Amino acid sequence: MPLLTRSVQTPLHIEVRRGAVAGLAALLADRRISAGGDVAVVVGPGQGQRIVELIGPTLQRAEFINIEGGTLESALDLGQRLRGRNYDAIVGIGGGKTIDTTKYAATRAGIPMVSVATTLANDGIASPVASLDHDGGRPSYGVHIPLAVVVDLDFVEAGPDRSTRAGIAETLSNISAIADWELAHQVRNEPIDGLAVAMARSGAEAVINHPGDISDDGFVTLLAEALISSGLAMAICGTSRPSSGGCHEISHALDILYPGTAGHGEQCGVGALFCTFLRASVDKVHEARFAQISACLKRHGLPRTPADLGISDEQFVDAVEFAPRTRPDRYTILEHLELSREAIGEAVANYADAVY
Repeated sequence: MPLLTRSVQTPLHIEVRRGAVAGLAALLADRRISAGGDVAVVVGPGQGQRIVELIGPTLQRAEFINIEGGTLESALDLGQRLRGRNYDAIVGIGGGKTIDTTKYAATRAGIPMVSVATTLANDGIASPVASLDHDGGRPSYGVHIPLAVVVDLDFVEAGPDRSTRAGIAETLSNISAIADWELAHQVRNEPIDGLAVAMARSGAEAVINHPGDISDDGFVTLLAEALISSGLAMAICGTSRPSSGGCHEISHALDILYPGTAGHGEQCGVGALFCTFLRASVDKVHEARFAQISACLKRHGLPRTPADLGISDEQFVDAVEFAPRTRPDRYTILEHLELSREAIGEAVANYADAVY
């Protein structure tokens, strides 16, 4: 993945509450975003159209663009379309695929972007990364972070519960990713950014210790803020390191070897728990953390084992063995241990026993 653009500039507006989209027209009228209302509104499938119905009448000069999104080709097509008119800003409304497609296109066109998320499945809401399907894989591309971020809890609640739970697993995976970054710092003297670590870890710790669930507005608000903070942590340090380690390598491997296994966040949650198990197998100080992450995943009804993801142990071994190839420049517990296939198989069997 290319080095991200390092920037300490945060979005000028972050709003997480019920009814937040009602103020979207007023936000877009902010002269720092648009002086005359010349904005492109990109709408993905799902709940985005409902938001357009709410705000459309007040955006007289806006152009509404419907996309499927999620692929590099769709992002390039959107970027080309944006060059046909002098827009002040582009608004992406929808889930992760729509947001990532819009971020990439906006970056290519040099236009500020406003993120209006209808789901909390991942930290792409405000991150400097766009993950797009291309040539049978899902590579990540460095992009500019959104100029503003809006999350309306009414739309999150109306969306699939599975998507929100996936966001919990995505947030918890920060704990494993940071442990991998710290390992790379210790072993290879890789530079580490303390502020980025603090931002990414604090959100994960808040989620793991909160007693609520996705029916609780307080918990969902905290989850949204944690995902946004995770994205900003990446922007601060110029790398996805605070939120992506062996956990994401395993998820990317599953996408390549066994596409459609589960959602990205769900796969990252299992990957994070397995990587934490590997750390605990060589240093018992990580045992408590393994138990803590496992308990949180279980409490929120999230996958913890290969079987929970709908794959066999052997398929998971395939993914773990292949994982380092997805990020050749990244050093994690997987690269550190350099386990043989036989050793990975033994670890996976022991891991399943440890979870239950």
